Amino acid sequence: MTDQRSELYKYLSIRKGLGYKYEHQTRRLADFVAFMEKRKASIITMKLAMEWATLPPDRHASWALRLSDVRGFARHVANFDPRTEVPPVGMLPGWKRAKPYVYSDAEIDALLMAALALPPADGLRRWTCHTLFGLITVTACAYERDDVDLDAGVLTVRLTKFGKSRLVPLHPTTRTALRDYADRRDALLGSRCGSTFFVAEQGGRLLHQYVHRFLRLSREIGLRRPGDRTGPRVHDFRHRFAIRTLLDWYREGKDVEQQLPALSTYLGHVCARDTCWYLSACPELMEEAARRLDRRWEVTP
Repeated sequence: MTDQRSELYKYLSIRKGLGYKYEHQTRRLADFVAFMEKRKASIITMKLAMEWATLPPDRHASWALRLSDVRGFARHVANFDPRTEVPPVGMLPGWKRAKPYVYSDAEIDALLMAALALPPADGLRRWTCHTLFGLITVTACAYERDDVDLDAGVLTVRLTKFGKSRLVPLHPTTRTALRDYADRRDALLGSRCGSTFFVAEQGGRLLHQYVHRFLRLSREIGLRRPGDRTGPRVHDFRHRFAIRTLLDWYREGKDVEQQLPALSTYLGHVCARDTCWYLSACPELMEEAARRLDRRWEVTP
């Protein structure tokens, strides 16, 4: 009889040892093993996997993801217990990525101006939102003060996917904006500031939920309607940054294929195909590519 909980521990240790964070998968698979234990099942079957994956019944979007977790675990267990049934790919509709939104310059400006209008007028909140969203628009987000080297103009983005860290160069205008924020932060809070670069109103660590203020601001400027559950996201800033970078390269006549690995590295991607996702659904980009192709045909003998 296979001890599924013991095998799960081994499986998770292997995956995390390979660099995967596996935080959500750990929680979901622990729930699956508990589901099996409740039914006194010692063998993973497709029937059990489907029954668990389709819970709760109103969360269709997560079903394929849950079944994918079980599939990986079942493949591991099947190496030791040939009775294990591995759910094949395609049993449930696949998860679809949200369609990226490409912000215009005017929308970015409106969002940053709305951040500056946040109350209180003499507090730090509005400057934190303004600078934080501006930084995400052009680079990424940093948390510790040591991650932001304004003298060298380098941002350290730590422990992203697969436990990687990377150095991101800062444009002089970005350095100026970050220095202005740091001066304002220190003047308002002084010794109450901790080790983080961006801080909450009273000087504490800026929680991830702070970025959710974006939803309020996006509704104020008309990017989302009240009650909308979907729409432009903070993550779409990365999509815009990638597209604008590629457009600039096309217009400057650079070899885009040669430059693409640099963009992938800047964004923290392991391979170029992940970067290509950010470059989809952009009419301007297609126009530039078509122009370059036309010019090539014109000179082809």
